[in-house]
Amino acid sequence: MMLDASAFEGRTVLVTGATGFVGRHLCRALISRGARVTGVARSWPDRPEGGLEGVEGLDVDLTQRVACDELVASVEPELVFHLAGWVKGARDADLVLPALEGNLLGTVHLLSALERTGCRRFVQAGSLEEPTLGEGEAPSSPYAASKAAATAYCLLFQELYGLPVTLARIFMVYGPGPQDENKLVPYVTLEQLRGRAPQLSSGTRLVDWIYVEDVAEGLLHMALAEGIEGRQIDLGTGELHSVAHVAQTLAALVGGTAPQLGARADRALEQVRRADVAATRAALDWAPPTSLEEGLRHTVDWFSARERSTS
Repeated sequence: MMLDASAFEGRTVLVTGATGFVGRHLCRALISRGARVTGVARSWPDRPEGGLEGVEGLDVDLTQRVACDELVASVEPELVFHLAGWVKGARDADLVLPALEGNLLGTVHLLSALERTGCRRFVQAGSLEEPTLGEGEAPSSPYAASKAAATAYCLLFQELYGLPVTLARIFMVYGPGPQDENKLVPYVTLEQLRGRAPQLSSGTRLVDWIYVEDVAEGLLHMALAEGIEGRQIDLGTGELHSVAHVAQTLAALVGGTAPQLGARADRALEQVRRADVAATRAALDWAPPTSLEEGLRHTVDWFSARERSTS
């Protein structure tokens, strides 16, 4: 289903994590539809770009409750997209507290601030890494544990306090635009463009990859769909492709050196999950349209243009 062009016209929208990879694309999509967007980041850039043009930017530390209360009181958002968080997939024990503070405390403070307002939909950005509630599965990392705990608190506020929450379980996002260049797709692409062979693990992990603009569109649908309060909606393609396949596809698109598989150790407890696209289509009347090859091509084109402009 295509969203009505005026569906977000004039709506007051709050986007946390607005300067992040998905946040920039989401802000651009909202602004193009006429929404009044306030974006939140710990440090807002002096010269917003890459999807942030037209966004009112605020520096807010969501781990501070007073800051969250003041933010909500000043913006009075009708719709909230909570994308902010602490994102590191490593398994080290010293990452437990940063993950808890960045992903759980910020979420709970924001939920608490919104609980007595006129917020009509709170969209929580979850992750494929978090275990499914009720299945007895242990989290695979401090990040996964903190995201699962945040999901539980979202459901608490939905069920006990009536805050209209819906949960986006976002699978592996890739695409063009400013982002963490240590992630697989930008890392491999840039190594190829610079004439180096990417150093990878075995590459056997199977992943459900989703194009970033499709994620933004899915989030917009989740903000407006009826009857999905308290539900977790998968934003993925339902197709699994190995890390090796993606790296080799990027190498072919760039025309670069073959990636070196096995140069690094595999990470413990890597998750293999496939999005339930049938359930997503039934809930949102929408499915992501971008194929993996098309999305990777757009990504390579963007990084190639950036490399030429800076050389």
